[in-house]
Amino acid sequence: MEFPPCPPSLKSIQHFLKLAQEHDTRDVVIAYWARLYALQVGLKASTQSAEETKLLLGIMDWLEQMKKQHTDNEALTNEVAAQAHIENYALKLFLYADKQDREENFGKNVVKAFYSSGVLYDILQTFGELSEEALHNRKYAKWKAAYIHNCLKNGETPIPGPLPDDDDEAELEGENANASADTSPEDGAGAAAPAPYQPQPDPEPPAPSSPTASSVVPPTAEEVLNNPNKLPSPPVDEEKPGGFEPYVPTGQPNPATAATIYQPIVPVAGVQITPDQMITAQKYCRYAGSALNYDDVKTAIENLQKALKLLSTGAE
Repeated sequence: MEFPPCPPSLKSIQHFLKLAQEHDTRDVVIAYWARLYALQVGLKASTQSAEETKLLLGIMDWLEQMKKQHTDNEALTNEVAAQAHIENYALKLFLYADKQDREENFGKNVVKAFYSSGVLYDILQTFGELSEEALHNRKYAKWKAAYIHNCLKNGETPIPGPLPDDDDEAELEGENANASADTSPEDGAGAAAPAPYQPQPDPEPPAPSSPTASSVVPPTAEEVLNNPNKLPSPPVDEEKPGGFEPYVPTGQPNPATAATIYQPIVPVAGVQITPDQMITAQKYCRYAGSALNYDDVKTAIENLQKALKLLSTGAE
């Protein structure tokens, strides 16, 4: 389906529409929720001009067609499944970009990967407020995309990894405030849009280096994911920005390995589960289901054990 051109007054949704377009034939779930989020943002920003209305109505029609064509796709009809799908995809892309950055494999493809991850975290707001980890990853991804983009534009070599310490958090905040996610290629300080994403085979990872921040210009709106289905394996042992241990596909263990993962849990009599603990248990179950989508039995078992322990004992 061809959509009407996006008018300048709806510039804020262009990068979501671009992301959706590039996923139409590769991941209909990403394409669907990217356009749905663009519609939500566009309706708020619309001045109800004829051009705006034509585009927004076209998106509505497409969304309805997709729901009718994919009634068996739970990630289109169920928000919990959709959120888990997008969370895992955004995280996988984020970890790929982070690994390439730490290994000093700088390039426009890394800018695209970081920036697209940040856009996906924006889309996750469809399902409610982002977690602290997601907020941190979104901020870090957009900052890194802008920082590397600026270094490449100026012929400088970026410094890999996160900021050296918490004292530079204010500097990161300031750079993010100056970096607009809506910047078009023409507004990107003369920088051309990066080439399509073509991931390279994973080299052996060197030890991470300590980075410093630099002034940035925002990446272009064209810097979005082009080939998500061929991502190399994400880093596993490296320190992850945000100080948390997210789901990382690690492959399916053999029965002997799976047996060592399982640890019996002794229920505590009279345990009272709080609403926050219930939400946390649901999160673990979603992560387990998503892990199984990647045939990652080990991670699924670990997350289900966490949920079971929390519900049985009231403690993580």
